[in-house]
Amino acid sequence: MNAYALKKLQELAIDIEAVAGLIADTQKENGEIPWSPGDKTDPWDHVEAAMGLTIGGHLDKSRKAYRWMGATQLEDGSWFSTYRDGLPEDKTRETNMSAYLAVGLFHYYLATGDDVFLKEMWETMRGGIDFALNLQTAKGEVYWAVSPEGKIDKMALLTGSSSIYMSLKCAISIARIMGHDKPAWKASLKMLGQAIQHKSYLFNMTKSRFSMDWFYPVLTGAVQGSEARKRIDQYWKKFIITGQGVRCVSDEPWITLAETSELTLALAAMGNLELSEIVFNWIISRKFEDGSYWCGYTYPDTIVWPEEKITWTNAVILMAADAIYGLTPASQLFSHRLWATDS
Repeated sequence: MNAYALKKLQELAIDIEAVAGLIADTQKENGEIPWSPGDKTDPWDHVEAAMGLTIGGHLDKSRKAYRWMGATQLEDGSWFSTYRDGLPEDKTRETNMSAYLAVGLFHYYLATGDDVFLKEMWETMRGGIDFALNLQTAKGEVYWAVSPEGKIDKMALLTGSSSIYMSLKCAISIARIMGHDKPAWKASLKMLGQAIQHKSYLFNMTKSRFSMDWFYPVLTGAVQGSEARKRIDQYWKKFIITGQGVRCVSDEPWITLAETSELTLALAAMGNLELSEIVFNWIISRKFEDGSYWCGYTYPDTIVWPEEKITWTNAVILMAADAIYGLTPASQLFSHRLWATDS
């Protein structure tokens, strides 16, 4: 970690050991990372938590988390939506959850340069990507899930499809590192990007009250440049409480640290580090006595809710700090400029 990053962490009183330590302490012996002790585990947030472990330097635990994905993967390449106490709880199989492993693995590679681990996890990652793309339509969007009864739910979600877009970018990069050419993945990425950019009618717009639908197309790089700036500006007042953070839902007074951190990632990805840091500073004092961070709170009465210390919220706090201050070599994971150079 460079001197500038260390100085900023000290100024902001961000205790990386405490934040990453919360995730490490919550992780089970088999590698699984539930939301909190005794709570459920979902594959997407499990991967997010593993990225927090990587940033915090818990590389053995991060690899263990990804290996848990390999051990629990279903034959069709997917995972169940939630697990509890080692058993499936919700047997829905979601496309964005199955694809997200690629983001975690590429993040790990950027941080460590460990291509041997990429090789170990290749088949697991490939299966997750192929499961998701098997639910992509000819118009480009990706259906969100297969029900526990095995029926495809023919609804596409903008946030989920944007997450898949990022997953595909990472998977294609991993394939290149592994020496694999995946033209079908590249074609799917192009189709999905065009759907997100130009065919909003394909997605379930009842979710537009959720802030993630606002900034996820920008965060994942599906929308860039002037269109990204326009999108952020257009809905800023709908979701932002100045000096506080991002509403999870536009019509509820609940500020969530995860969504606020993800917005800072989106702003940093666009290259607007100044605004990203301003927003990040709104939430960085919202923490427990042990140095870990709240999940969210109501405004203006500041009721912390839920009271649990959530692993993936703390992970994305670290990801936001990394993107702004360059804590690790993986800090540019979401950078639009990096991906433009990479392509």
